[in-house]
This record gives sequence, C-alpha cells and structure tokens, in this order.
Amino acid sequence: MTNFDIHKVDFSLVEIELARRLGHELGGFGSNWPVVYTIADSDNVYVGETLNAVNRMNQHKANPERQDLTTLRVIYNEQFNKSVCLDLESYLIRLISGEGRFSLLNRNVGIVDSNYYDRAHYREQFEHIFERLKDEGLFEAELEEIQNSDLFKLSPFKALTPDQEIAVGQIMEAITTSLHSDPSSLELIVKGDPGTGKTVVAIYILKMLSDIQSSSDLEDPVSDERFTKFYTERNRDLLRGIKVALVVPQQSLRETVERVFRRTPGLERVQVLTPFGIAESQDLFDLTLVDESHRLGMRSNQPAAMLNKRFSAANERLFGNDGLHLTQLDWIKAKSDKVVLFVDPFQTVKPGDLPHPQFLNWLSPPRSGRTTSKSSARSECWPATSTSPS
Repeated sequence: MTNFDIHKVDFSLVEIELARRLGHELGGFGSNWPVVYTIADSDNVYVGETLNAVNRMNQHKANPERQDLTTLRVIYNEQFNKSVCLDLESYLIRLISGEGRFSLLNRNVGIVDSNYYDRAHYREQFEHIFERLKDEGLFEAELEEIQNSDLFKLSPFKALTPDQEIAVGQIMEAITTSLHSDPSSLELIVKGDPGTGKTVVAIYILKMLSDIQSSSDLEDPVSDERFTKFYTERNRDLLRGIKVALVVPQQSLRETVERVFRRTPGLERVQVLTPFGIAESQDLFDLTLVDESHRLGMRSNQPAAMLNKRFSAANERLFGNDGLHLTQLDWIKAKSDKVVLFVDPFQTVKPGDLPHPQFLNWLSPPRSGRTTSKSSARSECWPATSTSPS
C-alpha cells in the first residue's frame, strides 16, 4: 500500500489564492477528506491533520505564529481515515522533534498511540512517507538513527503510557490547584521505579505548562480530553511570567535535556540547572522540577576540592551558616515556591547521595485524603503539608 501522494503548495500565497489552489489541485481531498499536512520554513514546522484542508489553512493564516511559514505539504490517500491521520500526525511530530533540526510549533497534547483496524498495514506506508519527506528535505537523518537518539527518547512530544497519563494528570492538578491557593507553596514527590519514564513525565509537564502559558483565543481547541481542563484562561493568566527551573543532577542527561529545550518553543525559557546552579542563581523560582532527585547530595567529600568550597558557600548564602545537616534538597526548597521531586527512593549511586529516609524526613506525612497509591510501575505522588514561601 504505497498509493499516497504529497502535494506541495506555497503557503505564502494570500488566503484566497491559497484556497483556490488547494481546492483546484486537491479536489475532494481538499475539503472533505482526512489528510495530514506540514507547514514549514527553514527553521520551524507545524504538523497537523484535518478533514478540511482549505478551511484549516485559512485558520493557520490568521495565526501570528504560523502565518509567515512558507511551504505547505498535504499528505493524502483515498484509504486514509481519521484514525490513520491522527497516528501519522503523531508519528511525524515525534520524528521531527527527535531529529531536532526544526523548532516544532505544536502543542504536546493530543499525541496518540491508539490501535485501529489494519494499523500494521498503514504503518508500513508511514515509512515510505518518511522517505519521501526526507527526499524533499524535511528530514536529513535516517529513520533508525532518529528513533535511537536521546532527543527522540526525551522529546516532550510523546504518547504517554496509561501510568504516565495518570501521573501527569495528578501532578498538573496539584500545580494548578496551588496556583489558585494562598499561600501557594507546593511540595510534591513523584516516585517511580527505573524505566517508568519519570524524566519523560517531567519534560511533558513543562511543555504543557508552557503551552497553557502562551495560549490565546486564536489557538486550536484542545482535543485531548485527558488534559483539556487545564487549558483555562485563569491558568493561562496565573502561569504567565512565572520562573521555572528543571534541576538535573546527572551531567550527560542534563546536556541532552538542554538540547531538547533549545529546539522546543516555550521550553527555552525553562532554566536547566545543576543543584549548585540553582543554589548560586540570583533568581527565586516559582516552580522547580527535580529529576533524579535521589542523586541530590548531602554534606560529604565532593569529587573536587572546589566543590567542597561551593557547598559551604551555598549554605552560607542561603541559610547564614554551614550546618552539616544541610543538603542540596534544602537548597532547592529555599530557592523555589513549588517543588516537584522525581525520585527512585531506593536507588543511590554514590555514598553522598541522599538516602530514602532523608526524603521522608524532609516532607511532612501525607495529609488524609491526598495520598495516591499505585503499583510500583506507576509514578506515585502525594503533596506534603504546604509551607510558606521561603
């Protein structure tokens, strides 16, 4: 099954001429058929699906973020249906984000990985579509190379597993609820075993918060029912202007996350920091997510003498003393109003890593009615007793 076609049109045409060209050249595929499309320039790309390409392009021309894109490609096939198009849209979004050549202008909600009739057969055609788009310059790397890359694995444009969906929903609920509260502090632990995708969940949440923050009345309606309730005008207003940080103790992972954020509109505003970096920052943060929190350190011999001096200096700066009980966890709590910790509580790598009891001592016991308990394969989160901002 390779009888698809890709129709290329100059998107810089005025609305009337663009509509005329699409209606004439696509025929019935332009106004009453499910299609997938990309709109791109040399730096940016948007991927979408629609039942009416002519009307949809007029909406994009009215959107300031997309109206200056230059090249439209419409992918169609007489055997496509809505499920196929949603799947192909998600497939292309993940690959474009994973290669990292373009800034992807999409939101990350709505990425699907749902089954449907004859999906394996259609999926074979997707690879041919990829190769055709690669020939036209939308991709450079080979398919396998993209899918094996760290950028692909850490992309915010992921189809979440059911357990990750639950975790994202609960964490977003806690964050948005705290935004509406006074005082608005939040302390949250997200517990998950290795391989449950804690880093993916953290990045997904940061992208969603950015999308809500920058949304406008001209944006597409959110079709993803799981998270629609978070896209409200009130949340948008409360999120605008907040300072957000992601603390990543592990250097190699941090460098990859920084690359992902540089190529994702909205995430470039998130500061990706080391534990020392947040302690030494001049900023106070409204929200800080901490990946691999079990890698945060307590007072011990640091790998280099200079780090011992920096540890003492951070304690003095933040607390006025260099108490031996102070840890990098205390630094983060002092620097941020809301803290979300992603942790595998029983995994430590170095003697100086925080042990599990340290997390339990740091947070007050869960409040009645606010505890969520799930299987070990799921992220487990509960809010601690709120405290006043530091």
